[in-house]
Amino acid sequence: MKARLLPIYFKSGMDDEFARQFRTLAAQLAGEADFLDPVLLGEHLPEADAIVFPQLIGDAFKAMDQLLALDRPFLVLTSEFCTVAMWDWEIVSLLKARGATVFTPYTRDQARTICRALGARRQLAASRFLVFQDDPGEGMQAEIFKRFYWWEASCTQAMQDRFGVTVEKRSFRKLGADAKNVTDADADTVIRERGLGGDGVGCGPLRSAVKLYLALQREIAGDPAIRGCGINCLNESMYSDTTPCLAWDLLFKDTGLLWACEADTMSLLTQYLVHESLGGSIMMSNVYPFLMGQAALKHERIQAFPEVDHPENHLLVVHCGYFGMVCSDHCRSWSLKPKVLAIVDENAIALDGEFPTGLVTLAKIDPLLRKLQVIPGEIENYAGYPGSDCRNGAVVRVNDGRALMNSLYSHHQCFTTGDRALELDLVARAFGLETFQL
Repeated sequence: MKARLLPIYFKSGMDDEFARQFRTLAAQLAGEADFLDPVLLGEHLPEADAIVFPQLIGDAFKAMDQLLALDRPFLVLTSEFCTVAMWDWEIVSLLKARGATVFTPYTRDQARTICRALGARRQLAASRFLVFQDDPGEGMQAEIFKRFYWWEASCTQAMQDRFGVTVEKRSFRKLGADAKNVTDADADTVIRERGLGGDGVGCGPLRSAVKLYLALQREIAGDPAIRGCGINCLNESMYSDTTPCLAWDLLFKDTGLLWACEADTMSLLTQYLVHESLGGSIMMSNVYPFLMGQAALKHERIQAFPEVDHPENHLLVVHCGYFGMVCSDHCRSWSLKPKVLAIVDENAIALDGEFPTGLVTLAKIDPLLRKLQVIPGEIENYAGYPGSDCRNGAVVRVNDGRALMNSLYSHHQCFTTGDRALELDLVARAFGLETFQL
């Protein structure tokens, strides 16, 4: 969804310079923004995601109270390059000092990121997250799953109050039954047409995984308002003979649908902010800081972390036996594997995918929905332990592992490739969030 930008002009400023810059912006940001007709400062303003200034003039100082009363983000694009002109720092600094939210991109890519984020925020207010669960916390490993905030009614309500997104709950028990009723012939058609197969994954597990994909496809029914989906796939694994990992990969390829492992809507919301604003790779997984020691090692059933320099600044990233639920389009290698965890059905599958080694960025929204935590990191390599719950996890280095230990919001973290910290600061501000960066 494109951003809706409202150009504002000052009474003495509607001239050839304004008109020329307005045309330039509309042309260069056509893919990310719709520009409304310019409006004179002081006249009635139509609905818009932000106010854009193609031109700033000295009149702004005398009209400061009028500008601040508009109570909308300001996007200053006063150079022909879709950036802020350096002559406008005086006006911008006063606006900021008076409490206005002002975006002053100094590259065209930054301007495009801001526009995409503003459009994503408006889209989110009209969106639904669909989650399949019946009695979350009451099923498998209840002693762990009862501790998670994302299943609380207060979390769901806070997300709606803050961003307008609705979380719609449906029965996982029914979905699992519907998936089993999909015919073998329908599943085999998908397997053949999409060239699906796996390393050691038999016909039965592959069919079950595809049947769950087809059942989810029918539930979503092409509804564009459903922007994300999740299943309480581990805690209530008794309702299905498979796992939804392959379904999430196929649905993402089909429509760009985002997913939440274990129906973690806080991670789903974070993935939405990151992916809808920046595009590119996105995934979620568990993080095990080396500083956690035996508490982490015992859970993954391994004897020791990999040997690295400065282990206090390293994490092992692994979920359901492998790096995590990562879509094949984002991976340097990717394959279906037999299930690893004892908590799921013997017929279930897992995904073994790898991001390229190199820079990554961790992100997570805080429980009060006020901050976006941003943690630069680097995937150094991958490590696996036969017979454990970590067959192939990523070894990630961060700048300050001890600071990370004191600030993590959850064991679930979201990852995107590259150093996206600067861009995520812009995204956070577009969503009305602060950025907390380690």
